[in-house]
Amino acid sequence: MKGTHLGEFEEIVLLTIALLYNDAYSVAVLESLDDRLGRPMSLGVVHRTMQRLEEKKLVHSHFGEASAERGGRRKRLFIVTAAGEQALRESRRIRNELWDGISETAFGN
Repeated sequence: MKGTHLGEFEEIVLLTIALLYNDAYSVAVLESLDDRLGRPMSLGVVHRTMQRLEEKKLVHSHFGEASAERGGRRKRLFIVTAAGEQALRESRRIRNELWDGISETAFGN
């Protein structure tokens, strides 16, 4: 199994998958990231990141129902696994500890 260390973009994609919950597929994740980050990215980068998260066992994918709007094709839906939730919580814990340890004068305000 690959390591579960999260890069910054992997963390953001994993958080977005959790946010979208039952509707987390590549295009929806890309659109949500575009809305929130305001920076261009390709569907291929998002899709590859989602695959990498699945290889790390941080998400699980399955095919949804076929839809007429997609020409009868099914969406590959992603959900966060227990390991993914734990990785996110650990990342959050580390970030919070770092933020809490910063002196109020550290930024010169």
